[in-house]
Amino acid sequence: MLTFKLVTRYSLLVTNKPPGFTLLEILVAMAILGMVVATVLGSFNMVFSTTERLDAGATIFEMGKGAVGQITADLENIFVLGRPFYKPPGTSDPPDPYRFLGTVETGSGTRFASLRLSSRSHVPLEPSVRESGIAQVVYYVQTRTDGSAVLRRADHLFPYPARFEENSRDPALCENVRSLAFTYIAEDGTETDNWDSDSARYGHATPAMVVVRLEIGMGEETALFQTAVRLPLGRRKQA
Repeated sequence: MLTFKLVTRYSLLVTNKPPGFTLLEILVAMAILGMVVATVLGSFNMVFSTTERLDAGATIFEMGKGAVGQITADLENIFVLGRPFYKPPGTSDPPDPYRFLGTVETGSGTRFASLRLSSRSHVPLEPSVRESGIAQVVYYVQTRTDGSAVLRRADHLFPYPARFEENSRDPALCENVRSLAFTYIAEDGTETDNWDSDSARYGHATPAMVVVRLEIGMGEETALFQTAVRLPLGRRKQA
């Protein structure tokens, strides 16, 4: 009989326990929930950052591929006035309208190359207008007010402008340019980063090959594009 009373009293105590969670249980649950949420958010951030890097990389690749492809097309369709039609200009004579000119300019502390040549690969600004001819093509890097650099391509049919001037309306081939360099290789293998086919220093000749190096960057994503083009048409150094 004594045993029955003890068991009955214990059962009543257990049965009459108030419903709900203790403060300790709630704190433990909240800590676990916080860890789960932090893990999920971290995974989302990783996915989003990876997607952004992939998008930036794809954009860089497309811009660089298109720019180098256009430069290659212009070099492969170069037009050069050969001898005996070409005669070195005198002191007061105008320069050769089809001259090949490569220089290196400094802008905002960065050295960018520029290239001027004549090419048959004219690209009209309006696709509906069918124009053809030998175009004066100029590649140059223009620095914007925000410090970024854009590669532009000027394209003019004859009559060519007497003096080239940068124009923000010239088509932009790619943006966020980090560096642009041309290496000109002569027939004897000599390399230089400048060239002037109207200069006696280069024998009034054109290079045999041109190496193109273009670096583009967006944030931490950078890419280097490089190609070498052997010119199908040229003027050799006069002996």
